[in-house]
Amino acid sequence: MIVVSDTSGICYLLLINQIEILPVLYNVVTIPQTVADELSALSSPPVVIKWIANPPDWLQIQAIEIVPTIELEKLDPGEREAILLAEQLKADLVILDDKAARRIAMERGLRIIGLLGILKDAARSGLVDLETSFAQLREVGFWVAPSLLERLLTEE
Repeated sequence: MIVVSDTSGICYLLLINQIEILPVLYNVVTIPQTVADELSALSSPPVVIKWIANPPDWLQIQAIEIVPTIELEKLDPGEREAILLAEQLKADLVILDDKAARRIAMERGLRIIGLLGILKDAARSGLVDLETSFAQLREVGFWVAPSLLERLLTEE
């Protein structure tokens, strides 16, 4: 399975100390170089900077061919390049949380999953407690509508 990620999913999983669910669920995750650059930016949390400075074997960082398109210009560079890399690799899944990025990726025929979907899959596999993980996300500043969290918790 080929999985490509943008910046936010990796960042938030690091902040709640759940990054290891990615290789368990997907074996390998690929990110564009721009996402690696965003993760290592001085504005990133120290735990994120430290992690990306010595990335694990399951994380592949790949340069991409930039094909500028007007619709992608609205997105931030990490989201834009994650979508382009997913297309280039014919990825099975692309990890995106931004609403505009998700819409564009779906319009381009990509299968997407967000951070909450990853945590839900991890909970189904017995890797995390969903309620605890959602609470941790809120503590580190991840905003999501409380009604969505409630719906996801009751769908278990």
